[in-house]
Formats: sequence, C-alpha cells, structure tokens
Amino acid sequence: MVGLNMPRNTGSAYPPSVDALLPKVREWAAELGSAPSRNRIMAEFKVGAPKARALLGKLNEEQEAASVRPLHVVPEPDSTPSPGPAPASEQASEPAQAAPVAAPGPDKHIDKHIKVWPVLLLALPAFVAIWGGWVGLGRLTGFGPIELLPGIWDGASINSAITLPIGVETYAAFALRVWLSGGNSSERAREFAKWSAFASLGLGMAGQVAYHLMSAAGVTRAPWPITTLVSCLPVVVLGCGAALAHLLHTNRDQEVND
Repeated sequence: MVGLNMPRNTGSAYPPSVDALLPKVREWAAELGSAPSRNRIMAEFKVGAPKARALLGKLNEEQEAASVRPLHVVPEPDSTPSPGPAPASEQASEPAQAAPVAAPGPDKHIDKHIKVWPVLLLALPAFVAIWGGWVGLGRLTGFGPIELLPGIWDGASINSAITLPIGVETYAAFALRVWLSGGNSSERAREFAKWSAFASLGLGMAGQVAYHLMSAAGVTRAPWPITTLVSCLPVVVLGCGAALAHLLHTNRDQEVND
C-alpha cells in the first residue's frame, strides 16, 4: 500500500485529467477517512490549484449524494410498557381482528332497494282525483269537445278539458324534477323551476278547491273571474315550459363552449 505521505504516481508523463484522477483521489480519501484539502491534493498528486479544486468539488458532490437517503416515518414510541409476547395458547385462541372499514358517507350512499310500486300506489288515487277535478272545472268554464281537424277529418274530436290536468300538473312535476335533481342545471334555471313549480302546484290546488266548492253548491256555470283564470292556464303553462327549456338549453350551450 502506498504511504500516506508519499506523492502518488499518476502513471503518465502527461498531466492526467480530472476524470482520470478522481478514482485515485476517492481511494486516497477513503484511506484518510475524510476529504483532503486542496493543498494536500496538489501536493499528493502534483497538480495545479484549478485541477485540485475541481477534484475536491467532485469528491464533495459524491459524498453529498451518497449521504442523501429517503426519509422513513418513524412511529412514536408508546409510553405504556409492553406486556411482552402472549403465550402460544392465548395467541391461538384470539380471533384475528379485521381492519375497520369506513362507512360510506350519506352523499355517496345509494339505496338500490327502494321499491317503486308504493310511489305508484300513492300517485294513482291522486291522479284520479286531480284529473276529475280539472276536467269538471273545465266543463264549468266552457271547455268541452272540439273538432281537431275540421274539413279534413270531421270525425276527429277531443274534449279540451283534459288539457288542464295534462298541462298544469305535468309542468309542475317537470319543474320539481329540475329544481330537486340539480345535476348540470344552472342556478338561474333551478331558481325559476322552484318558484314556477310552487306556482303551478298552487294553481292546481286552487282549481281543485274551486271545482269542489261549485260542485257542492250545485253551480253549473263558473263565475267569469274563474273562467278567465282557467282559460289563461294553457297559455301560462306554455310560457313557463318554454322559458324553463330555454334556460336549460342555454346552460348546456355555455358548458359546451367552455
């Protein structure tokens, strides 16, 4: 082994490069146990100050890279003393404990076992009562059989009184769905759907009350204020439905453009 105080022989008459000297400097630093100074490298390997400085820089970079290690999370020691390993008989008798499973949140939980038939059973009598009330009110306010295609199909006729329950109640259900389902609807569309749904349901209740009061009193022709209001309902429903559809369509166009 070469002595620590003897100059190192580079093995060539030409000045060796930094890369050629680096393994020898690395080996010498390992023998010393620490990185040598620039002056010691100059004296040991007979090189100038710039080359010694470059060798020392590369050696320091290697040592810094070797000292970097990934950090591991060390658990904090438990303050309670460990009871020690349990006997083999107790370990065999203890059941394995499964890891706790987090319960799903209320927003992500979907109950797929809800039956639809109770809802249909509840809606059937309401549909019959609402239909009968609107048709009866329509007859009292002048709604009745009309010819759909006069001169083209004279036999095609329909009772215009059915337009009241179909229009008013269908729009109320549609507006409620837009308001409560949320989805991709804009805030403006949901707000309009909410208040128009309340108004439609209120008109439906008022129509049912008016019909049953007049029917119980034996009225065969509704007063003109009620006739005026009922005759305007199809136009109001058409306007609300077109406005809500426009708001929903505008929101979809904005999402596509964005």
